[in-house]
Amino acid sequence: MAKVKNKRQNHDTKRGRYYTERGRQMPGQERQASRQELRQESRRKSSDRSMRAEVGSREGIGQEQQNTNIIIGRNPVMEALKNDREVDKLLISSREGSMIKILALAKEKSVPVIMVEKAAIDRIAAGRPHQGVAAYISPYKYAEMEDIFALAKARDEEPFIIILDNLEDPHNLGAIMRTAECVGAHGIIIPRRHACGLTEVVAKASAGAIEYMPCVKVTNIAQTIDELKEQGIWTAACDMGGAIYYETDLKGKLAVVIGSEGAGISKLVREKCDYVVSMPMVGRITSLNASNAAAVILYEVRKQRDGNS
Repeated sequence: MAKVKNKRQNHDTKRGRYYTERGRQMPGQERQASRQELRQESRRKSSDRSMRAEVGSREGIGQEQQNTNIIIGRNPVMEALKNDREVDKLLISSREGSMIKILALAKEKSVPVIMVEKAAIDRIAAGRPHQGVAAYISPYKYAEMEDIFALAKARDEEPFIIILDNLEDPHNLGAIMRTAECVGAHGIIIPRRHACGLTEVVAKASAGAIEYMPCVKVTNIAQTIDELKEQGIWTAACDMGGAIYYETDLKGKLAVVIGSEGAGISKLVREKCDYVVSMPMVGRITSLNASNAAAVILYEVRKQRDGNS
């Protein structure tokens, strides 16, 4: 009777060596399995990085913005709110304990609050204790509406204002600021919520224009348009389905409204505007980047103001 090998032990067979833990493998398969494991690990890490980037994008936390001008911890954030610091937004992971006071202050100051997972704030804090809250502080001071009118009066010009309706891309905001400064506009108006604030990314994209262009943050764009109308300012929405921009009178006291990258100008804001101007689109692409569209319209305003219409 043939002697049977103990299968609980490693032993050789005609097809290769039998391992207790891995089962039967042909010679060289160990190295192949190892390479497959390395590839799988590499794909997993790449997927994790993509997921972190996607989460950061949804929360408005870009690579260039992380760990810049951020306050973490409940007491530091509370003191910043009490002392009227320019807080662009709050990220919180709970609504308990002293967080209730922080939320009350944020509501009083009209600061947007975003509820996120604790892991998101962990990444922002980079290992520092954050107690479930992080505040994005603007490194630049926002102007008041009076500053825009004061600048127009100092130049002895009729007010020329740009209103940005929920523009979220900091590069677009910076580029529009740059164009606005070049065409001689007197100020930019942005909303408090669902919009990009004045960040280092905006400053870089503006090529220094952020230092000279007053930027006002308001609670309600539609209400602000009504207030501008009381000052005798006409508002022109840059959107589809309007009059050709170079055939429209854009002289005098004027505010040009530019919409967000995806949704454009909201329905209510468009209805509040006095008229709509559009650019002819004869190609296969039927829209322009927000900053490109703004540049075209703003330079037409400059042209007409210079008497070249």
